[in-house]
Amino acid sequence: MQTYRIVVGFDGSDGGIRALSWAVAEAARRGGTVQAVTAWQWTEPELGADIRAEHDRLARLSLDEAITTARVDHPEVAVVGDAVLGTPAEVLTRAAADANLLVLGSHGHGRLFHAVLGSVAEHCIRAGVCPVVVIPVPHKVTAPAPPPTPITTATY
Repeated sequence: MQTYRIVVGFDGSDGGIRALSWAVAEAARRGGTVQAVTAWQWTEPELGADIRAEHDRLARLSLDEAITTARVDHPEVAVVGDAVLGTPAEVLTRAAADANLLVLGSHGHGRLFHAVLGSVAEHCIRAGVCPVVVIPVPHKVTAPAPPPTPITTATY
């Protein structure tokens, strides 16, 4: 019997943290596992292998801390973390190729589809072969301003 496997993208943002927490809770409901993936890019090859190794170490450390926090309410869920060199959209699509579900966090709101959803999420939805869930970032709902109090004048 194959276990229900959820891949979740983690980028350290509030959306990424919410997506990881949601994925762990969903895996607990389904008796599944989670593979948390953070992708990082190496844009300065001339800086050397030591800095590249440090960047990888910091990505893994951030991911491990987030996994520990996300598992607090569901310690029974197996979660593995992978920090992978590459573009996020490609890394996540590849990681989720044989997954049951890909979970991503949205990054905010805007006028255009990719600005609302994020270019990584848009790519994963278009190129992915499994269902994709995008966890929205909550936004503050402000109460409408009370109607102005009418000014009355008294005449005597």
